[in-house]
Amino acid sequence: MSKDLDSDLSRSKYKALRASLSAVATKGPNRRTLAFATGAFFFSFVIWFNMAPFALTIAKSVGLSKSQLGALLLANLALAVPGRVLVGRLLDRFGPRKLYGGLLIGAFVPNTIFALSHSFATLVVSRLLLGLVGSGFVIGIRLVSEWFENKEIGIAEGIYGGWGNFGSAAAALLLPTIATAMVHGPNAWRFGVFLSGALGAIYGVVFLVFVRDTPPGNAYLRPKSIAALSVSSRKDVFGLIFLQLPLVVILGIVASRLGSSHVLSPTGVVVAYIVLTALFVYQVGAVLQTNKDVVAKQVSLKPYPFRAVVILSMAYAVTFGTELTMVSLLPTYFGTTFGLKIAAAGIAGSAFAFTNLVTRPGGGLLSDVLGNRTATLRVFLIGAAATFILLAQLSKSWPLAAGIGAIALASVFIQGGNGAVFAMVPLVRKDVTGQIAGLVGAYGNFGGLALASILFYSSTKKSVGD
Repeated sequence: MSKDLDSDLSRSKYKALRASLSAVATKGPNRRTLAFATGAFFFSFVIWFNMAPFALTIAKSVGLSKSQLGALLLANLALAVPGRVLVGRLLDRFGPRKLYGGLLIGAFVPNTIFALSHSFATLVVSRLLLGLVGSGFVIGIRLVSEWFENKEIGIAEGIYGGWGNFGSAAAALLLPTIATAMVHGPNAWRFGVFLSGALGAIYGVVFLVFVRDTPPGNAYLRPKSIAALSVSSRKDVFGLIFLQLPLVVILGIVASRLGSSHVLSPTGVVVAYIVLTALFVYQVGAVLQTNKDVVAKQVSLKPYPFRAVVILSMAYAVTFGTELTMVSLLPTYFGTTFGLKIAAAGIAGSAFAFTNLVTRPGGGLLSDVLGNRTATLRVFLIGAAATFILLAQLSKSWPLAAGIGAIALASVFIQGGNGAVFAMVPLVRKDVTGQIAGLVGAYGNFGGLALASILFYSSTKKSVGD
């Protein structure tokens, strides 16, 4: 009896695996939409991370100190935190087609300013604005969920996330090679940065022309309000308010770091704190206003598990936060630790993001076929914790190949965990998928900023001690 049951379960999982793979391998409008969404994500990450492989060259070209370069890396991540929350709200209101196309086209302006910058202040301002392009990831999460069934959502979102995320690896792998081949001298980085923004804008136009929000005959569900996420109990209202706080605090830390690097004056830091406090107060008011019936216990909404939003946010802070930090810093790390030149350091640094082509779809696929999405995520998080211990031992005494191998191994669990997270996000509640994805995505950036801030503080303290 037990053997028959095990056999039935194995056949069931095999059928689920075959159905999931068939959904993304069969030609059709859903596959085309997945391809267009993945392309948009790819270009958004190429633009967002076009600074990383050129970091040392930019520092030398513009004359940045070590602390200023660290501040610039923080600036690259900062506005993606509120940006993902904002984009998630706009997504539920306006739909993915207009938003994704507009974001890629609009990114051309600050990207060009960054490419032409000769001062640290201009670099920081343009990089802050470019952080918004990293919010584009949220848009595709809902777009893909509109075109695939729930049983196939993990592999579809995994392919979108993994292959789109490869844009960060492509930036590290291709931009230095293309730039140095086309332009000789210290300004090669400017051409590489500009080229990525121009290609992204062209793709944005293509996206607007060929993509549709939903399959024919399907309505695009919109929430009554996009000011804040709707929840279904008083406890959830206060939980949502609490979730806003770390996002504001981490931005305050970034402001402090920019102050210590003399990007912001002491007065500017105080103004930043005031603005962030006002933003938090506004967010609290928006949450209370949107959920006033829930606070008054006049609930008219269909209940959904808000606890899942909290858990997924925390999980993504760990997994994607680690990925963001490593993608941003690895080219510089390999350059300084192993003495590699810019192109070689970019190739070595891309090892972590390169595996995204398999690991993130793999995490989503396992979530689809194993039957317990929560348990699948738990396994990836435990594996990620174990690889953190390994990465802590990485140093210049290691052979280069071993260092790259350790990075690739870590990516299996970290990026597989990303896939497992977003195999669950679109299933929480359909009409506010954008807002939920935005909040979870913002926590991914929160994790990246938190880790980058710790590393930035440690390196600054070390340099002062030296």
